[in-house]
Amino acid sequence: MSTLVKNILRFVLLILVQFYVLDKIHLHQMVTPYIYFLFILWMPFSLNRSWQMVLAFLLGFTLDSFRHSPGFHAAACSLIAYLRPFLINILIPQEGADTNYDEPSARSMGGVFPYMIYAGLLTLIHHGWLFFLEAMEFGNFWYFIIKTLLSTVISLVLILAAELLFYRKQKFRTNTA
Repeated sequence: MSTLVKNILRFVLLILVQFYVLDKIHLHQMVTPYIYFLFILWMPFSLNRSWQMVLAFLLGFTLDSFRHSPGFHAAACSLIAYLRPFLINILIPQEGADTNYDEPSARSMGGVFPYMIYAGLLTLIHHGWLFFLEAMEFGNFWYFIIKTLLSTVISLVLILAAELLFYRKQKFRTNTA
């Protein structure tokens, strides 16, 4: 399957799962699981930063259109797409795993721990910015912090489950002929 078709299917599937399944789950109004931004986490290394930003905005805008919200998800997705290359440069070993693998995974990032740091930080940033925009104030600071942390933990569990369920075959590319 070509990379374009694979990513289009991911985009559509993640939006549909988020809107029709996960948006119906609210645990005590404190935990809202989000997994649609996994599309951004799984974007190929070779994708230009401008395209990353455009695709992230389209992903967030699509969910905002379904939920009739005023651009909160588009802003959160654009933020993590902007920060993603910086985080990848920090977490990937300097030998150049981004030139040897297609997209971020536990295998391409040198283990589960660096991958979970990558996914965890971007999830925390996404949720923190999203919930801040929704509240637009720090009126109840502890509610904001607890909601962000609990939603991040639940989302990370879902991301780990998606990693285990949908094995992404990654080829190790070498420079030899």
